[in-house]
Amino acid sequence: MITSVRRAAAVCALTTALAACAAPHHPAQRPRPAPSATPTTPAPRPPTLAPGPAGLTPVFESAPRSAGKTVALTFDADMTAGQGPRAAAGERFDHPRLIAALRALKVPSTVFMTGRWAEEYPDQARSIGRDPLFEVANHSYSHYAFTDDCYGLPTLGRDRMRADVERAYTAFREVGVAHPMPYFRFPGGCYDREALKALVPAGVTAVQWDVVGGDAFATDADAVARQVLDGVRPGSVVVLHCTLSAAPATERAVRTIVPELRRRGYRLVKVSDLIAAAAERG
Repeated sequence: MITSVRRAAAVCALTTALAACAAPHHPAQRPRPAPSATPTTPAPRPPTLAPGPAGLTPVFESAPRSAGKTVALTFDADMTAGQGPRAAAGERFDHPRLIAALRALKVPSTVFMTGRWAEEYPDQARSIGRDPLFEVANHSYSHYAFTDDCYGLPTLGRDRMRADVERAYTAFREVGVAHPMPYFRFPGGCYDREALKALVPAGVTAVQWDVVGGDAFATDADAVARQVLDGVRPGSVVVLHCTLSAAPATERAVRTIVPELRRRGYRLVKVSDLIAAAAERG
């Protein structure tokens, strides 16, 4: 009998199905796999426009007027690295009154942020980037111009344009901005064919505007509000600023603009909503 037991043990040891030689587990006793990480839902892919003529970076200025009474308020968070008049002017985020006003008024907005600004004010950048009321888009890293003769801004070389845009996205990630959008606004709004060609590998949609708020260095909030309200049409993109030192009247103007637009039947949306509407209409 001992020999039989030894033979059985030897056979069991040689088989690859070693578990078959053991007493069967009760289902409740079977080893359970290690718990996996909580699955995360990927962020929805933001809408973008198809490449422009000759495969150039597409440029978006407004949604089709047929898209209805929607309007996007956009705010540039500028900070020009290095030298130049804009840097010397000390563009900075002096206090968060404008963002507080947008939150109080429940205004979905798109903030075009420079990477330099995000590095200088990481807490504010992170707070804006994690608030579902806002979306953060790219305004370059350095706020250098992408063409010559652009409002006194220092100029980037062609070979540095893509890297400057990508460096801004790196800065956003490092400070904790959640899901920055694949939208880019040229510093000063200045671009040409060569700039559009240089940014093709970055995969962005260039976002301009059809309504100039006129708040840069303005002190008359009523004048800014009138300019915006006179210019808005269905599908408009309005450009404003959120650097108090460079646009001291913006917060007060917004408190006039928003209620009046709503009174006129406009719905305030983000740029992504307007681009989605434009993409749907081809």
